[in-house]
This record gives sequence, structure tokens and C-alpha cells, in this order.
Amino acid sequence: MNKSFEISTIIPTYNRKHTLGRAIDSVYDQSYNVNEIILVDDGSNDGTKEWINQQYPKINFISQSNSGVSSARNCGIKEAKFNWIALLDSDDEWLPDKIQKQVEYLESNPDYLCCHTNEIWIRNGRRVNQMKKHKKFGGNIFFNSLDMCRISPSSILFHKSILDQAGYFDERFAICEDYDLWLRISAKFPILFLDIPLIKKYGGHKDQLSKVSEGIEKYRIDVLEKLINTNFSDAQLTGIRSMLIKKWEIYSKGAKKRGKINEYNFAIKRINELSSEA
Repeated sequence: MNKSFEISTIIPTYNRKHTLGRAIDSVYDQSYNVNEIILVDDGSNDGTKEWINQQYPKINFISQSNSGVSSARNCGIKEAKFNWIALLDSDDEWLPDKIQKQVEYLESNPDYLCCHTNEIWIRNGRRVNQMKKHKKFGGNIFFNSLDMCRISPSSILFHKSILDQAGYFDERFAICEDYDLWLRISAKFPILFLDIPLIKKYGGHKDQLSKVSEGIEKYRIDVLEKLINTNFSDAQLTGIRSMLIKKWEIYSKGAKKRGKINEYNFAIKRINELSSEA
């Protein structure tokens, strides 16, 4: 094992005993052994603790009251003994050479401290193709990532030191918390992209965190509204403002169509404010 790449794997979970085994086994099946697995149970009541203690006694199991996925990830990262962090959602799965290929790629690009990969999408048990709009990028990806989240948490491997500058997951966000953190990281650091599908990302199930009935655009707006009041370069702030205007325009059209006049008026007001700031 390359001692410069000692890795802690963080798995947050909430009532996911039915998918946890698949996720955990995919870590143990890696061709490159990780140094520790930290499972943060975010207040499950489905017998997760007892099952883990019986089936996976070597896992570092942490239990907390239900506080959300951002809190669970942050807790695991702060508990980690090693400097390289690999995240894995409890309903996803790594392919066997995921970590090995990322370590090799990072070794050949020593100026980078963060690497993500492509992925296989499974929806309701069937493989589906990603659309062109979901294209992923490497390098200085901040401006390419303003429209939507382009990094899957389960694909990321990063050095913990980048959080000293970018900050941790924002625990106020239940949705788009990853979109927020990747923007803060990519504003400061280039990110490697390994264009090989090395994870299976499962969706369509009822407890999928990013599945919101009212649509995800408002949650992206909330993130961007927060970030526009944060310390970014002038060019980055211009990019955030431009994207906010686009997203408020989309939101206003939806509000008007649904007859939500107050929401529509607020969106138009915000578009005008942002436009006048440009």
C-alpha cells in the first residue's frame, strides 16, 4: 500500500439497512485496501446498529441523533484518522478498482488534492444513460459547475486539508449540500476527473435524498444566494450572479404557471435586483 494514500471511507446512513451491505461490501472488495471505514448512523430506527455490530464488527460505528446527511458526513470526516477521504452514500456502490485507479491518477498528478470519476446510473433496477447536460469536467471546473451538481459524493476522493480553506458541508442544507461544497472547493482548487465509470449510483427509490417533489431548482437557488454573499473573486461572483438570474427566471416561469403569484413577484423582484448589481 502506498503510505502517502492512507484513506478513510465515510458512509452516512439513515434507515438504509437494506442497502448498506451492498455499499460496505463494495469497500471491502476494493483492489486497493482503504485504512478504515467510518459509518455514521444518523438516528436510524431500523436496527442498523445491531446489524452492523453483528455483520461488520470492524467498522468504526458512530451514532448520532437525526441531524441530516451533511452533519453525518462532517462527523465522519472529523473522526477520520487518515488524510485522504472517500465518501460513499449508503445506497451506492463502488466498482472493485475504484480507489486503485483514483490513487494511480492522483499519483501521476501530484498537484491535485481532489479526484472524482464517472458513474453508472441505475434507476428502479435498470441502467439508464446520462444526458448531455450531465457532462462532467476536470481542472478548474467552477464555472462549469454553476448550473448543477456535477460531482457525485460517492465518486470523490480528496485530501482533508482542502476543507481548511473551503469549509465542510453546510448543515443547513438538506438538499444540494454537495452542490454547495463542490462549488466552494472548485473555486479554490482544480479537480481531477477520471472519465471512467467507477461507481454505481442508484436512484428511483422512495428515500432518495435528492428526490424532491417540488423540484430541485429552488434548492440550487438557495445555495447560490448564500454563495453570492461569500468571499469569491469578482469573476466568480459575476458567474454566480448570472446563474442566479437564469435560475430565478426558470423559477418565475414555473411559479406563474402554477398560479403562485407571490412567489412569481418575489422572483421578478430578485431578478431585477441582481440585474442592477451587474
